[in-house]
Amino acid sequence: MIDPGAADPAKARIRGRWKLFLVLLVCASPLIASYLAYYVIKPEGRTNYGAILDPRQHPIPKLDSTTLEGQPRSLEQMAGKWLMVRSGGGACLAACQEQLHAMRQWRLMQGKNMDRIERVWLVTDGQPVDSAALRGFKDAEGAPADLLEGVTVLRAPAAAVAGWLPVEGGASASDHVYLIDPLGNLMMRFPKSPDPRKVYKDIAKLLKASAIG
Repeated sequence: MIDPGAADPAKARIRGRWKLFLVLLVCASPLIASYLAYYVIKPEGRTNYGAILDPRQHPIPKLDSTTLEGQPRSLEQMAGKWLMVRSGGGACLAACQEQLHAMRQWRLMQGKNMDRIERVWLVTDGQPVDSAALRGFKDAEGAPADLLEGVTVLRAPAAAVAGWLPVEGGASASDHVYLIDPLGNLMMRFPKSPDPRKVYKDIAKLLKASAIG
């Protein structure tokens, strides 16, 4: 006997859609599990140094950012990596230089996972960036460090950046370093003058718990 449903194109389409949905669900399950691990599931005893941010309250806005050469470039185009972000003017003085140096060290300290992290500097004014000074930086021990090596430098409107990045009381966005996950969620803010070891541990825990990026 011929199954009447076997020749029904509508039923065949429905079965095909369910199969496609199941395939997509299996492929996406690592992303979903990672998202739940650090946004929803909060085991007892788990602590973090940086402030966890709700991405629903701070979605990445359209910043109209550009490279220093004036070419359009957005944070969304860097999706798939963990983004360590700072903001501030192009005249990068002592505090800015120390922040860039700290970001460099936190990335290096991740060892085999360091390539999962990209560093971003959002320049919020029209001041030129003194590349020579930043490439000739020396740390507290006098060791040279190229602060711009591997850093994506983008110009973005100050008002848009300030309206997006949440700050601690009495601080400004330039006082903080922020973390964006590979799905494009602004998810962590580190305090002003942070404890370097605690920041490193926060990032290491996230990279270990996450299968993405």
